Amino acid sequence: MTDIRSAWSALGGDPALLTRTTTVVREGALAARLPARELARACVGACALAAAELGARRAGLAEVPAVRVDDGAVAAAFASERLLRVDGRAPVSFAPLSRLWRTADGWVRTHANYPHHRARLLAALGGLPEDAAAVEAALAERSAAEVEESVYAAGGLAVALRTAEEWARHPQAVALAGQPLVARERLDDAPARVLPPVTGAPLLPAAGLRVLDLTRVLAGPVATRTLALLGADVLRVDAPWLPELPDQHADTGFGKRSALLDLTADRAAFEELLASADVVVTGYRPGALDRFGLSPRALAARRPGIVVAQVSAWGPDGPWAGRRGFDSLVQVATGIAVTEGTDGQPGALPAQALDHGTGYLLAAAVLRALTEQTRDGGSRCVRLALARTAAWLTREHPGTAARLTRERPGTPADPGTPDAPDAPYDVVTEPGEPYRSPEPWLTGSASALGRLRYARPAVSFTNGPTDWTRPCGPWGADPARWT
Repeated sequence: MTDIRSAWSALGGDPALLTRTTTVVREGALAARLPARELARACVGACALAAAELGARRAGLAEVPAVRVDDGAVAAAFASERLLRVDGRAPVSFAPLSRLWRTADGWVRTHANYPHHRARLLAALGGLPEDAAAVEAALAERSAAEVEESVYAAGGLAVALRTAEEWARHPQAVALAGQPLVARERLDDAPARVLPPVTGAPLLPAAGLRVLDLTRVLAGPVATRTLALLGADVLRVDAPWLPELPDQHADTGFGKRSALLDLTADRAAFEELLASADVVVTGYRPGALDRFGLSPRALAARRPGIVVAQVSAWGPDGPWAGRRGFDSLVQVATGIAVTEGTDGQPGALPAQALDHGTGYLLAAAVLRALTEQTRDGGSRCVRLALARTAAWLTREHPGTAARLTRERPGTPADPGTPDAPDAPYDVVTEPGEPYRSPEPWLTGSASALGRLRYARPAVSFTNGPTDWTRPCGPWGADPARWT
């Protein structure tokens, strides 16, 4: 089920702690055909509970702090990149060539927000000018499958629209079917982690921990933004030749610092960062960073006791494992866009819920790994994928299940989705006012980028932090060293 119980089970959490969680249910939040609200609530709730658990351990508390998950706060947080304002200016979410297009036999979704992806898309279409009408005409003459393959071959991003049934038969979906929602692996027998106690208010479970952030767009940065909220020293490192989109950086950069390093030319500086990192979070394609000695086992060999967290679009196995991907593309590939569509037009979830949900689960997996290390030691690796989160979401939709049963009798249940624990361990729910606007969950602050309006943190527990200690600064403006 897409609820906090099943998310907590996937993280290996003690089901007895679920009784420490209360959810405030607000109708109208993240309204969709699929249970987007329930998924969002589950991911944030599990993350908050993991934070409270680690905080209690470090503070020596007799009881884990109470967690409160408010649908309003969650809905605002899941739309944070859309709600951000910089000096009153609304962000640019998608470039003109990032959209759904009709093809000769269906639909295709492209992603061309970044200049290099845009150039590769246009090259795959025969060297077209950067003109939406020209792209539309070219795509209308081709099949969706042809566009998908030719754009990928050119290094761009395009995905054909599929129904849930079509995706279930795709080799990538088959490869994911047996994978857990949260893959957790112990890498060695490193001694138990000794974390210094935390005192005072707010309670910061990740205080003193150094997190090396090697992520981009959007799930990874959401995870590390959450770890920064909880007290971690988060340093995001990017290659100088891969600039981030300014609005995206502003939204996900709260609490962090941002530095630029060439992992080849600046190797010594990078190794110095690694030498004292507690957590390394990566958001590149599986295996893309291995040549830099950043595979989980290579990191554990050099830094015993490390926690490695990896997030990808399509997962570590299968024919699409090496492909780039984004939330919007995964929604189109996995049947979500068909389910959310109307009148023959593909639709979308009310937020980039796969990105945000996976991001909160990734942060939760890091926090749980740290807690387990304090008891049992061992370097740890956790892995998540947007497509796996999509499978979790779509499995619970009655309409999708009915269509699968009608068209594919005897389709087995997905063995990778955890079952929720039975009562008596349950989450308390409270009715709240309907969700009408994100305004109650927005705030503002000054920053080096200008006056910011942004969504408040959704992760909430008794005596926990209520905001980040610093707003986002300019991309790449910080030195590549720990504070």
